[in-house]
Amino acid sequence: MALNKNNQEAITREEVKKEKKKTREKKKRIRVRLIPIWLRIIIVLVLLAASIVLGAMFGYAVMGGGKAMDVFEKSTWTHIIDLVNGE
Repeated sequence: MALNKNNQEAITREEVKKEKKKTREKKKRIRVRLIPIWLRIIIVLVLLAASIVLGAMFGYAVMGGGKAMDVFEKSTWTHIIDLVNGE
């Protein structure tokens, strides 16, 4: 009897595991991405570029005391490079 009882418990455990697996498979949702990964990468790169440009404008105008649009001039960057290199 004890052997038969253990065998029945093993069978019921396997059945329970199978049922749980079936319910997990039913519960799996198909994930639909609203924004594809390639578009996310492009958005991140655009936001990164915009933050660099706006940060340079803010730093030059507010902290440096210049005009914000002067940050786009070549002479400004050559002057900054000269200051960094110590020339």
